[in-house]
Amino acid sequence: MNILTLCTGNAARSVMLGYMLETVATNEGWQWVVRTAGTHVSEGQGISARTRDAIMAIDELAHQPVTQHRSHQLTDEDCAWADLIVAAEADHVRCVRLRHPYASAQTVTLGSLLRYAPLEGSLRERVATVSDIELDDALDVADPAGKDQAAYDACAQELWEMALALAVLLGPDA
Repeated sequence: MNILTLCTGNAARSVMLGYMLETVATNEGWQWVVRTAGTHVSEGQGISARTRDAIMAIDELAHQPVTQHRSHQLTDEDCAWADLIVAAEADHVRCVRLRHPYASAQTVTLGSLLRYAPLEGSLRERVATVSDIELDDALDVADPAGKDQAAYDACAQELWEMALALAVLLGPDA
């Protein structure tokens, strides 16, 4: 399964979630390939110390080396590649719908996917069910950008819990 995690600058939320999903898949032996991207990116930026430290503050992730990340603007190629695009917030889904409308059916917010996805059916059917639901900004994962380390740590902890729930939802055969 090809999963693309999406946030604004591809500097915090999508990077954290992408790393977390890669770790879960590796630990479980699942065939997930994860990419990250952003909707408004300064291309080629490295991972920030706050993002790295927030990931490393989670006990289950602390022993894993954080990969070399470079920020990446969402492209048509990314959308065509992805079986699932998991966005941090509703505005990211809106951006995909506007710029890459053909990818709308496979693009959902993480919060909506966890709240509304049925447990039965193919991945495509379950995601389509969620993508038809009106976007709810209240389910967004807050952006820690511009805030202190505690905000990054809280974001990482929230994303870790959501990543584990997503792994249960998707499983190895999604």
